[in-house]
Amino acid sequence: MTASYTADPDGPSLHTVPLGEGPPMREELLVYYPAKFTWEQLKTFVNSGDLGLLKRDKKLQQRYERWTEEIKAEYGSTANYLCKYRLQWGKADALSKLPSRLSPPVVTDKDGDIDSGKVALLDSGLPHVPPGTKPYFTADIPLQLVSIVMNDWPYSVPSSIEHCLIWTVLPILPPDLPPIIKPRLLQDGLWGFTGYTANSPPPSPSELPACLPALSDWGITEASLIRSPRGTVEEEVAVQRMGLEVHKFIIATWKEREWETAWFVNPPRLQSVLALAHIHVFARYKNPDEIIAWDAQTSG
Repeated sequence: MTASYTADPDGPSLHTVPLGEGPPMREELLVYYPAKFTWEQLKTFVNSGDLGLLKRDKKLQQRYERWTEEIKAEYGSTANYLCKYRLQWGKADALSKLPSRLSPPVVTDKDGDIDSGKVALLDSGLPHVPPGTKPYFTADIPLQLVSIVMNDWPYSVPSSIEHCLIWTVLPILPPDLPPIIKPRLLQDGLWGFTGYTANSPPPSPSELPACLPALSDWGITEASLIRSPRGTVEEEVAVQRMGLEVHKFIIATWKEREWETAWFVNPPRLQSVLALAHIHVFARYKNPDEIIAWDAQTSG
């Protein structure tokens, strides 16, 4: 089943929402770029082993590519635009056109004052890395080295899903990757899930064939998938270990009682901005019944 948008007589419509250029507003996404995928399909794609199945609406992709050319002409590169303007290191996202329910962790002064929390930036627009910081992303990374923002150009997700990005100065993976999994990580990337209950675990990769019709516009079939075969127990444990720091950071930021997430780190072949590391997060805020179910599951 493909997700769809049903017009509300009193809500956004073709007659009330103008189609613009540049990053879209939420109303534009609802009217002109309705979600192609359901939440279950998105989770299935993430868990399939091929993160290339996650797509942006084709028309929105064209709009994104036009905007990217303008940004490169003005800033020299997308990375320069992000560092010089878009990213707000250690601060809440104040530039997004897309709403979010998340209250991200931010830099404060010693008394906990957000307004007085200062982040010193280099000429490049990047924050200074404090002495003693590990040379890769960890769950306790200094907050000034992180910028959590809404994806201005979200993938084709339902309106109930927030597509967030965690940008960081540091590489996601440590430099000394285990040789037995290095090729796999560089081809497949990393992913994980948080906030799910025992009665609703992440979809199995075996469910992918039933979801592939939703990708027919992109001509994707099982034969075109790019993914590694399941490894040995040792290899699977090593891959999970590589994603542990990201997983712990996600849990600390999107509290599992309130949020269900699917997170992933694209491999280099799928990254649009190679110069700056980032993590994708699909986040869904739970309804009251789900929170009650979570409390029951975790109460012991």
